[in-house]
Amino acid sequence: MISATVDPRHTADRAFTFPGPWLGGASLIAGPLLLLTGTLLRIGVPFFFPQQIAAYQRQPALIGTAYALFLAGTIALWPGVAAVAGRVGATRPGWAVWGGSLVMFGLFARAFHYGVNTFVFSLVDSAGADGATRAVGAYYRYPEWVVSSLTAAVMLGWIVLAIGCFLSRILRLLPAIALALTSGLMIGVLKGSSWASVVQVAGLAVAFVPLGVAFLRDADRPPRRTLVRTIPLLPLFLVGSVVLGRLG
Repeated sequence: MISATVDPRHTADRAFTFPGPWLGGASLIAGPLLLLTGTLLRIGVPFFFPQQIAAYQRQPALIGTAYALFLAGTIALWPGVAAVAGRVGATRPGWAVWGGSLVMFGLFARAFHYGVNTFVFSLVDSAGADGATRAVGAYYRYPEWVVSSLTAAVMLGWIVLAIGCFLSRILRLLPAIALALTSGLMIGVLKGSSWASVVQVAGLAVAFVPLGVAFLRDADRPPRRTLVRTIPLLPLFLVGSVVLGRLG
């Protein structure tokens, strides 16, 4: 969360925070719930990529939706992480910088892998499951080093952020432990769901969803003029984004 003091000649000396309590609170609620839904939809399919590809070939709508929801949750989570790190930084800046940064780098890594997942599903549709399986096997032998170097960030980020949340009294002990469980969530191309991953993502929801509700409850109500101008633009922006994306 980035803070800046606004010139009092223009406002009543209010502090602006990014991403703010509204976006941050919505992210803390939506992100974990999307991740949990995507995780649950894959339960019952063996964990590794040949079985994940075979499951997509049998049920493309279900498995494709599961992976899409997890990717959406990964992307949706960043404002909430930034907002939480900003709150932690008020009293524990070191924990906030390290925890927030490591978690964000981990989210980048997950988004990269889920982009690869989407491409693999398109290979299943165009080249068949055997060709897609060979492609993923070749990927795992490819010496990719940029995203693979973020593995430590994925594993440590949630633990560091959870400790910071506890030390700064943003979270009590049990929710902080639940948040730290997220560090065990496996990363990689076409990694499926297990009951362990359900527990880990559920821990994220236990920690973040009530915190998001608290963020929204404590947020100042936007001026009516801002609401009138903003609310009609949101659906237009979302529809325009989808249409533009489909046009390539």
